[in-house]
Amino acid sequence: MNTSVETAGKKLSGQLKGYLLLIILVVISWGIFKIITPDNFGSASNMLSYFEASLLAAVGAVGFYFVMVMGMFDFSIGANIMLSAIVGCVFANRFGLGYAGLIIGALLTGSVVGMLNGMFYVKLRIPSMIVTTGLALIYESIANFIAGGVEQTLPSDLRAFGQMPGNIILAIIAFAIAYLLLNYTKVGTYTYAIGSNEFVAKNMGIKVNLYKILAFIISGAFLGIMAVLTISYGSSMVAVTGMASMTRNFVPTMGCFFGLAFKKYGMPIPAIIIGEFVINIIFFGFIALGAPTAIQDVITGFALLIIVTLTTKVAKGEIVK
Repeated sequence: MNTSVETAGKKLSGQLKGYLLLIILVVISWGIFKIITPDNFGSASNMLSYFEASLLAAVGAVGFYFVMVMGMFDFSIGANIMLSAIVGCVFANRFGLGYAGLIIGALLTGSVVGMLNGMFYVKLRIPSMIVTTGLALIYESIANFIAGGVEQTLPSDLRAFGQMPGNIILAIIAFAIAYLLLNYTKVGTYTYAIGSNEFVAKNMGIKVNLYKILAFIISGAFLGIMAVLTISYGSSMVAVTGMASMTRNFVPTMGCFFGLAFKKYGMPIPAIIIGEFVINIIFFGFIALGAPTAIQDVITGFALLIIVTLTTKVAKGEIVK
């Protein structure tokens, strides 16, 4: 009994430390830009809009976490979001299915893309980065074909998930599902087992390849939800080619780094949500400063690398995947 109490106490203490670190990051990020540009940054309404914008990437990132925690990667995130958003928009508009078409179309497309990523990765036995890069080109082409070279616009009466409370409700549902999957199902248990040591997981009888495919499917489904939020927030989606969709990879991936960094505190999902908020504070801070996009990307990249480095401590002899 005493041992279980001590374990629970240590876990709670670790989580409190993790939350404290995240709150400090939020305050520091806000404080720096508020001091530099007090008039057009960081008001209560501004912070709420920053948080709303961060929900888009946070939803995709909590799904992508299932892939990254296993040591795999996905370069087709942007292509998946683009394709899922376009298919959802087509289902909602052309087929007249409204919100049902938007959600089902995007969710199914994201899941199918995830399944294809996982199956090709498992069958071809080559690095996930290479597999998903090649597949991203195919997804972009499919999206361009479906869109017919025309920007897909979501009608104003179907944009409830682009503003409060619709976006908050959908995001909370997504976060709750991710939390339950990670903490209360075999999927979550086996995901962590495979990520910790794939060889040992195989010897335990875990069907590693099956759960890798499931991880990609889960990731794809959450990216489908992110697509719904994205097109609802921005009202339209343009199909691009030539790997231009990869610009959408960056923010969800950085959110996942927060999740991996704070996994040791037992709070990856809250870390992803707050981490994406920090990223958006930095992003909008540079916009308020009027900094060129290239400078924003460079400084934001360095800032996030520093954050992840400071919050991640690799044990001696541990191999980083």
